[in-house]
Amino acid sequence: MRVILVYPRFKKTYWGYQDVLFYVGKQAAFPPPGVQALEAMLPNDWERKIFDLNIEELIDKDIRWADYVWISAMSTQRDSIKEVIARCKKLGRPVILGGPIVKTRGAEFPEVDCFYEGEAEAKEFVELLSDMEKRELKRFYRAEKFPDLNGSKACNWNCINIHAYSSVIIPVTKGCPYGCGFCDVADISGQVPRMRPECIVFEDLNRLFDIGFRGAILLADDNVVGDKSRSKQFLSRLAGWQKAHGYPFEFTGEFPITIADDPEIMDILVAAGFRKVFLGLETPNKASLLECNKRQNVKRNMEACVERIRFHGLIPMSGFIVGFDNDNPETFADEMVQFIQNAGIVIAMVGVLQAVPGTAIYEKLQKEGRLRDLPSGNNTDCYPNFVPRMPLEKLVQGYKNILQRIYSPKGYYITICSFLRTYDPSLRPNKRLGWTNFKAFMRANLWIGLLGGPKTSYYYWKSLLKVVFSKKRQAFADIVAFQIYGAHFRGIAKSVEKA
Repeated sequence: MRVILVYPRFKKTYWGYQDVLFYVGKQAAFPPPGVQALEAMLPNDWERKIFDLNIEELIDKDIRWADYVWISAMSTQRDSIKEVIARCKKLGRPVILGGPIVKTRGAEFPEVDCFYEGEAEAKEFVELLSDMEKRELKRFYRAEKFPDLNGSKACNWNCINIHAYSSVIIPVTKGCPYGCGFCDVADISGQVPRMRPECIVFEDLNRLFDIGFRGAILLADDNVVGDKSRSKQFLSRLAGWQKAHGYPFEFTGEFPITIADDPEIMDILVAAGFRKVFLGLETPNKASLLECNKRQNVKRNMEACVERIRFHGLIPMSGFIVGFDNDNPETFADEMVQFIQNAGIVIAMVGVLQAVPGTAIYEKLQKEGRLRDLPSGNNTDCYPNFVPRMPLEKLVQGYKNILQRIYSPKGYYITICSFLRTYDPSLRPNKRLGWTNFKAFMRANLWIGLLGGPKTSYYYWKSLLKVVFSKKRQAFADIVAFQIYGAHFRGIAKSVEKA
């Protein structure tokens, strides 16, 4: 059996970091995690090839080679999906479509021969593989329940060009105990956290280390500390592994704001080599937090929590949302900008609320007759897929205003200064910077520091000098990285302004 696994092209997005890749000399931010997980679960005697269209072309010869073409993708990749499907149908090859897009937009692809909705550890996946061998595919396969992850396998990193990516993704757990009203994680992965066997996770790390990868790893958890007791054990082991191997990796993961209440877990994260933590802060508006059931954020001073996390040597990133019914049309933009800058959230992804199927907000809007369309999948789409309470023009203009202000050279510098105020980089394990970091620094000096325009260049050098002539010189690499991110964010803001 011959199978090609295709990961379609992404449009330019906030998390795609397309403008950052030039500085680090890479072709894409991440390899395709779903495709890699799928490849690992295929029978050993099957021939398979992975094609990530973000870094390489798929030619007709490759399609003809395969008995089946399996596409795994998300909503934002749908234009590329349609192109691949059309080529496969022209060449007479059956197409299987999997990934998150099946649940939300599967009906948009009537030419697909087979849809799979679920995880590769489910028994329905085994049934699908059996039917593929017998050439007796059914139209739909859907996992009936969330499987345990004991059957998970380590990735075969040799199936991709690992050095084409600026970072990699390793799944550790699935599921999140919280039920945020806008989030479909509970619908897709469940509210009971499930963890891959630790031996498999460390096998992934050992394989990456052995093939020479060094750099950033995103732990693709819906919530890294969803099961806090097991998570602490795993993270403690991870800290030991990192120390024994000379800290080859730098980790990022998704966490609730509640980690600020647990100094032990923050210390373990730092010891394990975590540098950035993604927090779902969402909004400084308490009524909007209650509206979306983000109760873990309501009864606390989020700004103070972010400061405590920075004080422990971690870099907080966050997602933010505007467009809730309780957002004040006159003040929501000012409130968001003020919070982001005062809290020092340099990497802040602000998006307009999208109602996603399977969420409480989607069901509410559906009952109220306010839905207009399915979510676009674009995290910087100016327009919600529903009729908002505030005038649409105010929401769109306020959103554009937020991006322009937080990513302007001066506004971005203000946020960096707030970040440095309570950040303690001295707590992190010492790590020598490599050639990739040096190249990125030199390119940043040229393209941002010298050729970025008067305001951009001024605040670039001002931020670097501020950290050099402070007691936090160890944060110098962080500030350079922030300025490179800032170049990408300004590009995103310009594209949103034109929308």
